Amino acid sequence: MSDATAQQVPAPVEGEPKLAPAVAAEDDLDLFGSDDEEVDPEAEALKQKRLAEYAAKKANKPKTIAKSLVTLDVKPWDDETDIDAMEASVRGIEKDGLVWGLSTKVDIGYGIKKLQMSLVVEDELVSLDELQEEIEGFEDYVQSTDVVAMQKL
Repeated sequence: MSDATAQQVPAPVEGEPKLAPAVAAEDDLDLFGSDDEEVDPEAEALKQKRLAEYAAKKANKPKTIAKSLVTLDVKPWDDETDIDAMEASVRGIEKDGLVWGLSTKVDIGYGIKKLQMSLVVEDELVSLDELQEEIEGFEDYVQSTDVVAMQKL
């Protein structure tokens, strides 16, 4: 029996890595890290210093200004409404963050034309709802307004 057992167990080969024991003691194995370890004051100071540098760098970075390009339809009451006077009234609205662009007169039908205007607004400074209400305040000229297109810049 001793001869058969000796033949079944392979002898260690030189240069082959040795296998680690299959069972480790519970105290030696720490899979998730221990909270009991002491905090290194130098590492903590370095961490706080880097966090402060990052916060200062981020504070100095200029903020991007959110802008939108808007196409607005301004509809008159009827075919007798003076479109040029309506446009002058609408362009008379001045606000911080509002830039009026091109305008065109678009045929609706039966001789009625609507005014289609483009404008650029800073999203934080100008509310489109308030702007539309202000335009619709020109009751002699404007029946209604609609946002046709809106694109973030």
